[in-house]
Amino acid sequence: MSSHAEILPPPAPEERERLTRIQIDRSCRQTVVWYYASAVFWLLVGSALALIASIKMHTPGFLADWEWLTFGRVRPAHLAAMIYGWGSMAGVGTLLWLQARLTRNRLPFPTLLPATAVIWNLTVALGVTAILAGYSTSIEWIEIPPATAILFGFCIAVIIAASINMFRSRESEHTYVSQWYLFGAIFWFPLLYVSAQIFLHTPAAVGAVKAAANWWFAHNVLGLWFTPIGLATVYYLIPKVIGRPVHSYHLSLLGFWTLAIFYNWAGTHHLIGGPLPAWLITVGIVGSVMMFVPVVTVAVNHHMTMVGNFHHLKHSPTLRFVVYGAMCYTAVSFQGSLQSLRSVNEISHFTHYTIAHAHLGVYAFFTMVMFGAIYYVAPRLLNTEWHSAGWIRVHFWTTAAGMAIYWLGLTWAGWEQGRMMNDPRIPFLEIVKFTVPWLWSRSAAGVLMTIGHLAFAWLFWNMLRQRGAYLPGPTLLLRKGEPAAAAAGGGE
Repeated sequence: MSSHAEILPPPAPEERERLTRIQIDRSCRQTVVWYYASAVFWLLVGSALALIASIKMHTPGFLADWEWLTFGRVRPAHLAAMIYGWGSMAGVGTLLWLQARLTRNRLPFPTLLPATAVIWNLTVALGVTAILAGYSTSIEWIEIPPATAILFGFCIAVIIAASINMFRSRESEHTYVSQWYLFGAIFWFPLLYVSAQIFLHTPAAVGAVKAAANWWFAHNVLGLWFTPIGLATVYYLIPKVIGRPVHSYHLSLLGFWTLAIFYNWAGTHHLIGGPLPAWLITVGIVGSVMMFVPVVTVAVNHHMTMVGNFHHLKHSPTLRFVVYGAMCYTAVSFQGSLQSLRSVNEISHFTHYTIAHAHLGVYAFFTMVMFGAIYYVAPRLLNTEWHSAGWIRVHFWTTAAGMAIYWLGLTWAGWEQGRMMNDPRIPFLEIVKFTVPWLWSRSAAGVLMTIGHLAFAWLFWNMLRQRGAYLPGPTLLLRKGEPAAAAAGGGE
């Protein structure tokens, strides 16, 4: 046996690379699939709660006799399910897989990391149930009772330890731009969460300072938790799928460090007109406007990377979702910077315009990128391809169209609503009546997005059941009779 082994030629570099990737993916399988499956479950729960809340906006009598389902409980429960359930669990699953791939290390802690997925689920379930039972903190974006914070803290500590463990033993000395963003996310979020718990739930801050702490936390959950994970994913997946490197590493670093410097200050623009020192509000506005720097940098880098490869959007599910999300990142960031100006904010504040803006960031950017990531990662973990390209198309077009209807309708209605509220001659009831048709369009958009979520859940469920082909090649969006060679060149 030994003489036979000695004469075997060493595997080619390409084969060694393929075997390494397979070993890394196997080490990630249990943990990341747990996180992804949980995320899909919370996506459905959050969608159901969102639809109920949306219908109540134009039909107040809907489910009015169920105290658990009153608007004041359903809306924050929807937010908690989507932020801490869907968004965070999809983000953590992707983060761990990217860390393993980029460091070329197996995922450590094979018992502890899957346990964090169970604990994270338990925490979100306790939080959502407590909110529906009437025990919300009534503080936006952090409605989950503070008693659950220690469970989140434990999970984050394990995820940080795993990331550091892999990074310290990485094979390459090079640090990829995605790693900068991933480490930013896992170090910034605990700081945000712990600080918010202290300032909002202890006497460390009182009065208007609590409002400042609230919006410092809420705004930064998107900017310093979801955004870094989303951008890390975009920076990894676009080059992988089209088979070419990122346009400029230096632009990538400029985008990262300017995000780190400016975004942290932007949250207080939500309190324009509030009882806070003028300088504090001005700092928030300046930070928001300076966000043009990282946003333009990232947009140019992504666009220049994609130049000459936009035709792959026709066939690649991953690329289609990720590029849609990346374009919406640029759009929501530009809108956010302009929205922070006092002259704009005095119209848009306290209107549906803000709701549309928030969904453009959390859904159109981050959620769509996470959909693209799962389409790329899950087949590699489960050795099975997606069983239906048709359902992927349903997923993409219903969510993309639903989001477009949602944003366009509420942005227009919210702007007009703000102008009308600033006119003292217009009775408030007339303003409410003006918004009702647009609230119906919001529900219609929600139905479309929920159909997309059901299609995605169906696809993921069938993947778990191994109903797809045994990874002979990627699932591509080909027309009937169109040869797979037509999509050649995509690295998916």
